[in-house]
Amino acid sequence: MAEVTEISPGNGTGVREATGVEPFSQALDRRGLSLVRGEITTLQVNTGYLCNLRCRHCHLEAGPGRKEIMSRETMGAVVSFARRFPFRVVDITGGAPELVPDLPFLIEGLAPLVPRLMLRTNLSALSGAAKEPLLALCVAHRVVLVASFPSTNPSQADAQRGAGVTETGIAVLKKLNAAGYGVEGTGLELDLVVNPVGAFLPVSQEAAERKFRHDLLRKWGIAFNHLYTFANVPLGRFRTWLLRTGNHERYVKTLVEAFNPSAIEGLMCRALLSVSWDGFLYDCDFNLAVGRPHGVRKVHVSEVHGLPPHGAPIAVGDYCYACTAGSGFT
Repeated sequence: MAEVTEISPGNGTGVREATGVEPFSQALDRRGLSLVRGEITTLQVNTGYLCNLRCRHCHLEAGPGRKEIMSRETMGAVVSFARRFPFRVVDITGGAPELVPDLPFLIEGLAPLVPRLMLRTNLSALSGAAKEPLLALCVAHRVVLVASFPSTNPSQADAQRGAGVTETGIAVLKKLNAAGYGVEGTGLELDLVVNPVGAFLPVSQEAAERKFRHDLLRKWGIAFNHLYTFANVPLGRFRTWLLRTGNHERYVKTLVEAFNPSAIEGLMCRALLSVSWDGFLYDCDFNLAVGRPHGVRKVHVSEVHGLPPHGAPIAVGDYCYACTAGSGFT
């Protein structure tokens, strides 16, 4: 039986993971694999844990009561960091970045620096007249919007995100289409991200995209550009839910059995650095969630004078099995 224990001695995170499974680092060693840095092309910026929703699958435990949000001063340091290095993509995430008061300042600072600026949204945080200026700013800077939309079945989606959230999301998707997002020929990219609504792996990304494209167009006349499916990571609120419902052991075993060695080469963390809301560097948003910093100590973006070289190690935990299940987080 898979019980829980500390990740590894001395990591300082206090996170407890499943035992009874092979540690992720050993799974790599046994196969002659290593998870190390390639060329770093993407900077992921986590603007904080404030969110209008309390989604069941959230690895950060984001919600309305969280006070951690990125200050304008830290945003300035992030913009300066992005100016110093040749990132090709900046990915703004949260929480709900739309709720961070100085988000427009961050967008305006980053947009001229990179070919591709992405903003992740839960859609409902973009609703209402108060968000019209933010949407106009995204249009002006050709910001790619990446929207969480777990299911075209409202009852399933609301079970994960809260009652009425799907209806609001549909209304926002229609508004985005009206602004040109997801519409062919406009150059305004609207992508969807789908996480399973329960303790199981996602379906085929190709099959999911076909279904969502058909359902959204038929039911609501909505168009989008791309769809991506990702497994839920057993951290934060999702891990709490797994333990409370007795699904933790089975879900971790499912992830381990779905380990795909071929996914290692294309994992996002090999080309990505993550910045926390208070400006410190992490190897990925999941390491950020457990408080495991990049390198041997926490380093603020204002202190960084060089990017990690090719072959530099990436900190791992057993939660990495979620990133290597099936097609993986690529």
